[in-house]
Amino acid sequence: MTTYICDDPVDRRAGLDAATAAAARGELVVMPTDTVYGIGADAFNSAAVRALLAAKGRGPDMPVPVLVGSWNTIDGLVVSVPPVARKLIEAFWPGGLSLVVEHAPSLSWDLGDAKGTVMLRMPLHPVALDLLRAVGPMAVSSANRSGQPPALTSSDATAQLGDQVSVYLDGGTAPIGIASTVLDVTGPVPRVLRQGAVALDALREVAGEVIGAGQPDGA
Repeated sequence: MTTYICDDPVDRRAGLDAATAAAARGELVVMPTDTVYGIGADAFNSAAVRALLAAKGRGPDMPVPVLVGSWNTIDGLVVSVPPVARKLIEAFWPGGLSLVVEHAPSLSWDLGDAKGTVMLRMPLHPVALDLLRAVGPMAVSSANRSGQPPALTSSDATAQLGDQVSVYLDGGTAPIGIASTVLDVTGPVPRVLRQGAVALDALREVAGEVIGAGQPDGA
């Protein structure tokens, strides 16, 4: 277990190299994002994803989201990008919006019981983006034990996850401090599954009709 302080350019480069190598070995890393800190693994390494779930103390019934390092990555991960999803990506990526879409059936990953879908986000944090561009799509969940408060600093994550993580990238305090908004775009009308960093009104300005969290269809 090693922590790298990413405010220092030399330590940041060393940390990114170490995290990239750790992910390639199937190990876990903690990274800063704009919302909260995340614990991540190579999305295509099923054993690493299982280790991630074990570190958090939860099962496959809560599938692990995937973070990407560019807009274009999504085209290789889904069957097709709905037009409304494209508009939302252009408006809110990188940023605090996660989109639930149908993933391409040919992908060899096991993120949990996702029923053919995947939650995707491009975070607005330079350290996270550098790591994602080096590793590729990563399975990333909040860096905390299940049921515990999300980690807003590297120290918060270390206190909960300890040596189950090989590399910690310390990017200071998470600037937003709350989880992303999760929007399901697999149905005829986008539906908010979790209200978070992006407000419902902002989503409606871009997408038109959006069903808020807890609202019935058509409301």
